[in-house]
Amino acid sequence: MPTALHVGQKGFEAFLAKEAGSPLEKGPGWVLSQEARQDLCFAHLSLLEPAVFEAPTANALAGKIADFFLETSRSERYEAPWPLCFEAAGAEGLSARARTVEKAFLEKTSRMARVMKLAEQGRPGPGESRGLFVHFVDFKRAFASRRAFGGGQRRMADDAQAPSRSYLKVEEAYLVLGEAPAKGQSVVDLGAAPGGWSFSAAKRGARVLAVDNGPLKGGAAEHPLIEHRAEDAFKFKPAQRVDWLFCDLLEEPRKALDLLRRWVEAGWCRRFVVNLKFGRNDPLPLLREARGLETLCRALKARHLYHDREELTLTGILKP
Repeated sequence: MPTALHVGQKGFEAFLAKEAGSPLEKGPGWVLSQEARQDLCFAHLSLLEPAVFEAPTANALAGKIADFFLETSRSERYEAPWPLCFEAAGAEGLSARARTVEKAFLEKTSRMARVMKLAEQGRPGPGESRGLFVHFVDFKRAFASRRAFGGGQRRMADDAQAPSRSYLKVEEAYLVLGEAPAKGQSVVDLGAAPGGWSFSAAKRGARVLAVDNGPLKGGAAEHPLIEHRAEDAFKFKPAQRVDWLFCDLLEEPRKALDLLRRWVEAGWCRRFVVNLKFGRNDPLPLLREARGLETLCRALKARHLYHDREELTLTGILKP
C-alpha cells in the first residue's frame, strides 16, 4: 500500500497525524502515514511512496541514497531543473548530519555531471514535483523519494519597515496561493492594526483600506496608499467588490470564519487571505468547516504556515 512521509512544524505532529490518517510512526516534525495523501494543511512537504535507508555512517547512507537515485534515473531524461532536497528535524545536530550526507551524495553522483548541474538544492514550490527528496528522522535512518508534494510554506525575509511579525505570514501566504497584490489592485484589511498586512500590499502598489479601531504603526502609518478607517471589522461592508480581502483578527476562529463566509457568499472580494487562531483546541473540525467554502472557490488552500503558531491560514480565489 502507498505510504507518505509528511514533514511539518515541530510540535504539531499530533494534528498532522490526525489529518494524514493511518499513522504508522511519528517523530519531531514528521509523520509516516499509510495513506499517500496530498495537500494537507499541516504538511509542509510530503514524500510520496518513500524508501527507507539505514546505515551506521554518513558515507554509507550517502552510498545507499546515491544507488537509489542512480537506479531510478536510468530511464529518465533530465532536460530541466529539478529539486534536490535534503532535510532533517528533531535531534540537535541532525541537520548537520543531513548536510554531511548530501555532500557525500554529490561526490558519489559526480559522474552524472550533466544531470547534477540541473539540480536545484532546497525545498520545491507548491504542488507535486519530481526530483530527489530526503528526510532524516535520526542519525542512522532517512526516507527518500523521487516524488513529493510541497505545501508552499517557507521562511520569509523580514522588512525593517513592517510594523509587526504578522507581515511574514501574509508574505508566505502569497507563495501558497501563487498570487500577490499588484499595482492598482484594491485591498480591504479587516483588523489591520498595527498594519503588517496592509503594508505588505501597499509596498506592491495596491490601494488598501485598513479597517481597525486601533492605530497603524511603522511603515503602514501615513502610507500614501493606505487609508485607515476606524470601524468594526465585523460590521464593515465594501462599497464595491475588491480584489483582495485580508483578515487577521485576534478573535474566536469560527467567528472569523463566519465573516469570511459572508464575504465569499456575497462576492465582495475576488481573493482572500484569512488567518484563523485555534489556540489549544483541536483545529481539525475547524479545518473541515473551512473546506466547505471549496464550492465557491476555484482555489482554496488551508495551510499551517512556517510563520503560523497556533493558527492556520486560508487563501482562496473565488469562482467567476
